[in-house]
Amino acid sequence: MKLSQRLTLHEAGQIPTEEILLSVSSENRSITVKLPDNTEVIIQSKPKPKLRPLPVFEGHTPHEWKEAIYHDSE
Repeated sequence: MKLSQRLTLHEAGQIPTEEILLSVSSENRSITVKLPDNTEVIIQSKPKPKLRPLPVFEGHTPHEWKEAIYHDSE
């Protein structure tokens, strides 16, 4: 079902939530829902950024690293 870009809260309540979310995600668009007090809520898809893997460095960490950083300064 092709959803309208603007819906009232009543109209949105008649459509299964899954259908609304799948429509927004698959069509990469937004849907505005108008609430009874005339405020609007926008439901939109935001692509998840692809993260690069963390680099691997040569070397090792000494066993005492924590004590060296968090030692008491008294």
